Amino acid sequence: MTRETRRFSATRLIHAGRGAEAEGGRPVNPPVVRLSTVLFDSVAQMRDLRRRRDSERLLTYGARGNPTAYALEDLVTELEGGYRTRLVPTGLAAIAQVFLAYLRPGDHVIIADSVYEPVRQLCHAVLDRYGILYDFLAGDGSGLEELIRPETRLLYLECPGSFAYELCDLPALAARARARGILVAADNTWGAGGLYRPLGLGADISIVAATKYLSGHSDVVMGAVTTTEAAWPALHAFSDATGSAVGPDDAYLVLRGARSLAARLPMHQAGALAVAEWLSGHPRVAEVLCPALPQHPGHALWKRDFHGTNGLLSFRLRDAGDAAAVRVVDGLRLFGLGASWGGFESLVTLADLGRLRAVTRWPEPHILIRLHIGLESPADLIADLDQALSA
Repeated sequence: MTRETRRFSATRLIHAGRGAEAEGGRPVNPPVVRLSTVLFDSVAQMRDLRRRRDSERLLTYGARGNPTAYALEDLVTELEGGYRTRLVPTGLAAIAQVFLAYLRPGDHVIIADSVYEPVRQLCHAVLDRYGILYDFLAGDGSGLEELIRPETRLLYLECPGSFAYELCDLPALAARARARGILVAADNTWGAGGLYRPLGLGADISIVAATKYLSGHSDVVMGAVTTTEAAWPALHAFSDATGSAVGPDDAYLVLRGARSLAARLPMHQAGALAVAEWLSGHPRVAEVLCPALPQHPGHALWKRDFHGTNGLLSFRLRDAGDAAAVRVVDGLRLFGLGASWGGFESLVTLADLGRLRAVTRWPEPHILIRLHIGLESPADLIADLDQALSA
């Protein structure tokens, strides 16, 4: 697969997911169709549609989906290069759907050590309760063979990893997993379907928190799971059985936000690179973590498998602990202090890698300052960082 075929198409992003065609003209945006009950013309039609809905996407009841959500599913499927997509209320719910759709009591899953922190909580709250075994793998994918067991059914990756942006060789890991009959799932929220396409690199399942870049406006939460054709039936059956669906209003917001993704991502990238390069030369900064920087440990993989970077970067202060990092964060004026990222605004938060990693050792200090660079002027953001670091 060439770099160009991995890249998503801005043109397809605009024209995909327009909804079903009808006689006459059609709107630019698919309408918001609010429904619970669906009416049928006859008992025969109702029985026919209900018989077929387990294998086809048919309008039969609100909990099975709605036309606005179907349009967004089509757009995400186009972005990810998959077979079909399922929408769920949050990104974490999407991860939970994958674990529970593909794993049974006694099964074993290998999870990247660099995952989104709530995944660890999910392991303790759900996997432990249902007797699903798990081990954590180094974020760069090293040591996989030692962790594989006869009962291993799933390899769950996040590339790049949360906060420190560790990169793994997904094609190589997927090849090893496939040889053992192990499914591969990847959290692609960082790549948003535009910067990274796990399914094209060997994964069976790609998960995105549509809350982030797909929405782009910090006003809705949603998750999406896209799979290959072979992996689809298990996810589809589980999602339908558990009544997992999203409302049409939220689907509309994400659909509308996603139309500008191709325009927004280059702006996030340009701002992040400007800030990262400036921070790299600051005397108070010990390290800047961003895969697009040549000094990043995974930079070669980033150049090979990715098509750009986003607005995320992290940095460590030189010879300073939590109190100093707190003073810097509290001194910022343009960066909002809050969770999440991917919207138009710049954000900052703190992370303790000593607490967030189970198998990977990180040099002191463990405290990272994570930035999400929004769509503000990079010069203004740099000036804000300068005054906070100098205070």
